[in-house]
Amino acid sequence: MAEIAVNLRSVRDKILYAATKRESKHRYFEPRLVAVSKLQSTESILSAYEAGQRHFGENYVNELIEKALNPQILEKCKEIQWHFIGNLQRNKINKILNVPNLYIIETVSNDKLADVLNNSWPRFRKSDNSKLNVMVQINTSQEKEKNGCDIIQVLSLVKHVINNCHNLKFMGLMTIGMFGYNIANGPNPDFVCLIKCREKISDELGIDMKNVELSMGMSSDYEHAIELGSTNVRVGTAIFGDRPQKNIL
Repeated sequence: MAEIAVNLRSVRDKILYAATKRESKHRYFEPRLVAVSKLQSTESILSAYEAGQRHFGENYVNELIEKALNPQILEKCKEIQWHFIGNLQRNKINKILNVPNLYIIETVSNDKLADVLNNSWPRFRKSDNSKLNVMVQINTSQEKEKNGCDIIQVLSLVKHVINNCHNLKFMGLMTIGMFGYNIANGPNPDFVCLIKCREKISDELGIDMKNVELSMGMSSDYEHAIELGSTNVRVGTAIFGDRPQKNIL
C-alpha cells in the first residue's frame, strides 16, 4: 500500500510539470486528479486517501454504492468526492443519487438521462437548492462500442441541460478518446475535438470557456491532455497498478 502513495506523488509531480507546458490561456486553473478506483480494494482507496487524494472515480453503479457505504470509508474518508465515470442506465439513477459524497456524474449522454437525473435529484439532495454536478460525455472517436453523444448533438444537449434541467449544474465536457494514440503523430484528435466542442458551446451559448471543464486524459495520456488544456484527468493504473479482473456474477 505504501507504493500507492509513491505513485500518487509521481503522478502529481507529472501533472504539475505538464501544467507548466500549457498555453497561457489554460493556466487559470490547477488540473484535478481523479483516482480511478474501479475494481480496486477498500484498502487501496484508504491508502490513496491517507496520501491526500480526495477525488475518486468509479465505473460501475453497484461497486460505487458498495464502496461509498463501506464503514471504513465512511469513517476515515469524510472528504471523499465520488465521480461516476461509467455508463449510467436510467433504472439505476435512484441508486447512484443516494451515494454519500457524490460529486459529479461525468457521463450524461442524452436528453432522457439528463431529464431523469433532473427530476430525481430533489429527493436526494442534502441541502436546499443544491444542484447535481454533471458533464456531457462526447464520443469524439465515434467508435460504436463507446458511450457518449455524437459530436453534432453536443450543442443541443448542453443547451437542454442548462435551459431545462434546473436541478443540474453543467460543469463541462468529457471524452474517453481512442486507446493507444501515438502523440508522435501530433495532438490527440479526440482531445482537439473536445476543445473545439467547448469553443462552439462557449460561442453559441455565451458561456465563458473558463466555466466549461474538460475531462480528458487517463493513465497513458494524462500529461498530454493537460498540456492541451484538460482540467480533469482520470488516472487509475498509474496510481494503483494493474487493475484486478472483474468477477463475473
